[in-house]
Amino acid sequence: MSPLYEVHSEDVGSTRLYFVNASLQRVTYSSSVGVSLPCPAGGTPSAILRWYLATGDDIYDVPHIRHVHANGTLQLYPFSPSAYNSYIHDNDYFCTAENQAGKIRSPNIRIKAVFREPYTVRVADQRSMRSNVAVFKCLIPAAVQEYVSVVSWERDTVSIVPACLPTMSLKNTDTIRDTGCQ
Repeated sequence: MSPLYEVHSEDVGSTRLYFVNASLQRVTYSSSVGVSLPCPAGGTPSAILRWYLATGDDIYDVPHIRHVHANGTLQLYPFSPSAYNSYIHDNDYFCTAENQAGKIRSPNIRIKAVFREPYTVRVADQRSMRSNVAVFKCLIPAAVQEYVSVVSWERDTVSIVPACLPTMSLKNTDTIRDTGCQ
């Protein structure tokens, strides 16, 4: 079924279905907080709102994990890492609104839980021969790469502005200390 942005029924008078926010495509949330997601559709008279997995499967309540409220809000509760289930916490969902005017389907919405965990960003050790260029790489753990970006580099706790990165020739007496990324 292709998503419609608004449906009017001329047979039933002033009945209609509409999307409140059809542009919502991705929701990333912290597992320690949870998320409440209203169905981005509505109708006059009130529409029956239902949530589904992108496969078309009905979703069901999982006590203390996932619940669909009577008003059509999908709630994913906070959970511990041991309760993680990709079928629930990292999946595509959509909702439908249905009344006398018909039925509309939202676009798929990617819902993904992330864990709050400590991580360390470091600089890879590099070697360079004298009078050559050394390229430094910021190593970001895979679990957080999608959410972390390198915004600056530092040398001896002084920021190095990307537009004017120094070019260095390494000689016997040259040393680079405390180079890091943040």
